[in-house]
Amino acid sequence: MKNTSLFIPILFLLSFSLLQTGQVSSFTQRNQEFEKSASSRTLEQEHEHAHEVHCSRERSRAAWKIIEEYLMPFLEQEHYEMSSKCRLHPDNDLFRDQEQHKIHLDINEWQCGYCKKSFRAEKFLDQHFDNRHYNLLNVSGSKCLADLCGALHCDVVMNTKSSKTKCNPAAAARNHHLCEGLADSCFPINQGPSARRLNELFLHQFCHAHTCSRKHKHFPRGGKKQLSVFYLAISILTLMLLPIFYLIVYLHQREMRTGTQDLRRISKVGQKTKPS
Repeated sequence: MKNTSLFIPILFLLSFSLLQTGQVSSFTQRNQEFEKSASSRTLEQEHEHAHEVHCSRERSRAAWKIIEEYLMPFLEQEHYEMSSKCRLHPDNDLFRDQEQHKIHLDINEWQCGYCKKSFRAEKFLDQHFDNRHYNLLNVSGSKCLADLCGALHCDVVMNTKSSKTKCNPAAAARNHHLCEGLADSCFPINQGPSARRLNELFLHQFCHAHTCSRKHKHFPRGGKKQLSVFYLAISILTLMLLPIFYLIVYLHQREMRTGTQDLRRISKVGQKTKPS
């Protein structure tokens, strides 16, 4: 009887200790799982934000198209090379390399120049670049061409601004100041006649329209398309006038030869009628 009474407390103590051990191990396991899930969430968040770029690809593309169409033709005419310190330089476009690796095969077919994967629209190719080739972007420094959209009139080209929108004088003044800064930094007037002419052109082409008076139109000097039409018209006019020029020269030479022959004939007749 005494042995039985001693055995019951011992059994109770063993059961209690085992229960406590199970609870501790269960708590430890749950704690480890929580820490593991928390760390995995942290890694996922870091991965999500590792390639987050605070620069609009669409507006950067619009800015580059404006530079290419309304500025580059005049730089080519002047044989002027922009400094890489100029924010308009192609090297300062965050997406320039990716944009150059776009292959437009057909109306509804775009191809990635890196991995040759095809897409049916440009926006899907843009998403592919963001998801698969974000590591090729040089995100160091300030290289967002979209930041210059205010100076370059991207809203006009993208048709994102209604003509009925009320002009904001403060925004116009801010964009005008940014535009003048680009003109002075990219085309310093102390670097020769070409830089001086391009500085003046840039002011007329981009900066003077930043006003609420609406007296100045956008891109008044024209661009690549307008220049192409001008050269085409000159070429057609030249081709039309060239045959007329040759015809005039031919008729003039024939008249000269006819006149010479008539003079010879007259002189011969005079020699024959002369008395012997």
